[in-house]
Amino acid sequence: MASLAQQFTGLRCSPLSSSSSRLSRKPSKTFPQNKSASVSPTIVAAVAMSSGQTRERLELKKMFEDAYERCRTAPMEGVAFTVDDFAAAIEQYDFNSEIGTRVKGTVFKTDANGALVDISAKSSAYLSVEQACIHRIKHVEEAGIVPGMVEEFVIIGENENDDSLLLSLRMIQYELAWERCRQLQAEDVIVKAKVIGANKGGLVALVEGLRGFVPFSQISSKAAAEELLDKEIPLKFVEVDEEQTKLVLSNRKAVADSQAQLGIGSVVLGVVQSLKPYGAFIDIGGINGLLHVSQISHDRVSDIATVLQPGDTLKVMILSHDRDRGRVSLSTKKLEPTPGDMIRNPKLVFEKAEEMAQTFRQRIAQAEAMARADMLRFQPESGLTLSSEGILGPLGSDLPDDGVDLTVDDIPPAVDL
Repeated sequence: MASLAQQFTGLRCSPLSSSSSRLSRKPSKTFPQNKSASVSPTIVAAVAMSSGQTRERLELKKMFEDAYERCRTAPMEGVAFTVDDFAAAIEQYDFNSEIGTRVKGTVFKTDANGALVDISAKSSAYLSVEQACIHRIKHVEEAGIVPGMVEEFVIIGENENDDSLLLSLRMIQYELAWERCRQLQAEDVIVKAKVIGANKGGLVALVEGLRGFVPFSQISSKAAAEELLDKEIPLKFVEVDEEQTKLVLSNRKAVADSQAQLGIGSVVLGVVQSLKPYGAFIDIGGINGLLHVSQISHDRVSDIATVLQPGDTLKVMILSHDRDRGRVSLSTKKLEPTPGDMIRNPKLVFEKAEEMAQTFRQRIAQAEAMARADMLRFQPESGLTLSSEGILGPLGSDLPDDGVDLTVDDIPPAVDL
């Protein structure tokens, strides 16, 4: 007990009120005047305080022991967020930031120089205007890049100033463009490309966003290179090599293939290129054809400009094709349902073009059949003759009843050159 009393000898109690101080001056009326009576209340209070602290310490100790035991035996008991959930969360927000890695991001801000992209990294990534599109643009919005757009980007570097990543869309589009060119080459198709430049060896044309080379030896037109600038010409692929960054094209092959598809009596779509006193030059898929003034309409056309203007789109029929000289003769006159329709109602002419062309082809085929029959009529050694009804059969009395019919229905639709 004495040791407990010693522990509390340094404690100070707050001053008593005035009424309490007056009572303390008359202890004889309340308490006996001896030493043991004056110490006893202090000792009792000390013992009570010591017991309360001991219980508190014991309760805390038990609490920690129970918590330790739970962590040791069942660490995830009562926890809704599992270890798998935690691993999935880490995988979602932890991505490979190496150069060449593709990441998905959301554009949240654009400015004059580029765009800021959220790719769930520690800081936002940046897409410059130079890396925003395979084509040359002045602002990212020209490529459709606006806040809220979600796209796949490729990491091309890191900004040393703030450790933010640098992104590119151009590289992805570049790869897709080469893939598209390989596909078009495999399909052996004809494409139209704009001539954007020239050098001593040939022309430079833009195909799928890539710069392709057209050697002068592969150009069918005799026009000067300057005259072809900013114009679209038909091309076919000669060589597509992404590793060597080599894209070689041919205008000559494209024109040759287009010409092979032209047949007398065929109806094609053309665009008026220029007007001359004697007719109009029409572009029909990269080939220039002449629509002579006499072949515009059955009615006389005194001024071509009253019927046609440069840039007009129209349907024309192939009258003839001289491959050696590279000349194609065209006609709208043969497509007129009634004479003069090309002047009064060209829309009707174009609507009825295929129907009128079919009639023209039948007449041509019938004329050819009759010419062949006339030749056979004057060649008895052939053993064939033509009856008055247009039936071709063998000479003599043993001619089959049905014979060989050469009427219009059996005539082929067109004669290909």
